[in-house]
Amino acid sequence: MVDTHNDVLSSATMRGLNIAGDLSGKTHSDIARLKKGGVDVQVFSIFCDERFGKDTAFQFANLEIDSLYAIAARNPEKMAVVTTPAQLQQAVSEKKLACMMGVEGGHMMEDQLSNLDSFYKRGVRYMTLTWNNSTSWATSAMDETLKKDSLPHKGLTAFGKQVVQRMNALGMLVDLSHVGEQTFWDAINTTTKPVLVSHSCVYALCPVFRNLKDDQIKAVAKNGGVIDINFYSGFLDSTFQRRLTAFNNRHKAEADSLKALKWVSYEIEEYFLKAYPDEAGSLRPPLSVLLDHIDYIVRLVGVDHVGLGSDFDGISSAPKELNDVTDLPLITKGLLQRGYNKNDIRKILGGNFIRVFSANQVF
Repeated sequence: MVDTHNDVLSSATMRGLNIAGDLSGKTHSDIARLKKGGVDVQVFSIFCDERFGKDTAFQFANLEIDSLYAIAARNPEKMAVVTTPAQLQQAVSEKKLACMMGVEGGHMMEDQLSNLDSFYKRGVRYMTLTWNNSTSWATSAMDETLKKDSLPHKGLTAFGKQVVQRMNALGMLVDLSHVGEQTFWDAINTTTKPVLVSHSCVYALCPVFRNLKDDQIKAVAKNGGVIDINFYSGFLDSTFQRRLTAFNNRHKAEADSLKALKWVSYEIEEYFLKAYPDEAGSLRPPLSVLLDHIDYIVRLVGVDHVGLGSDFDGISSAPKELNDVTDLPLITKGLLQRGYNKNDIRKILGGNFIRVFSANQVF
């Protein structure tokens, strides 16, 4: 079982919480609950938002990397940081949590290929080309959608294509979650290795800018890559945003006061959904919608190109049955109920990611 995206490092560890302890009720994840949920391989997101830039983003990313190494060093019997498929398999065979890292946002390399090299040397094995914020060399899905008439360029610049080529040369997976459509196509046409889409869903089922359209899904399959389904309600359920907007309108005055304190939108949403749990719970869709996204990709391009990228601890709402990482076996149960065989389920739960990870290795 591989989860290609979890934000607990940035959302909990950097706030002083210890993920090696029991964080039940505070987070979606901790080391013991990952084990209980059957997670064998966890890719931890190295993340900071657009408020970090030159001279701060790279430094903060390294603090998060330091933190994961420190936690692993204190808990060698439970977890191990892995950087190769062989190390991954070794950790799993020893019943340790195999810990990997992905940098979520190209702004953290601060326009320096040397910083990209440093990330790789420190164990990072994928980089999401953009987060919601564009870089000087790649445009994000959010900006291509909301700022399309004011962008200085769309897609990858010449330097952006150098970044993709450098990632290929290093053996670092190119992650196309969060990127704009033009960036997606430029990257697909530049990469020589299978790509990762670490935490995204299907546009045809839920038409939001973060999801992939059918031609993009087909392109990932042709490339040999894998799309890992995000658990966020707003990317799974096309009716969620309407319910969320009504919820937010009921608390508009409080939201305006938080905006005045310079809170950003995702922080405000997260705060409200925790502050009003009964209301928030009524907004959540059923687990079946997540399974629908898996089904859709399987029917469109086959079972070899879909996996799971929960975004736990980076999302404010998940399907009703998925309260934390211990509920992950319900996905396996749901796949069995839908008629998937064990071999196909193994591919979805992690085999497809391991194939793409192995295909990116440089020997």
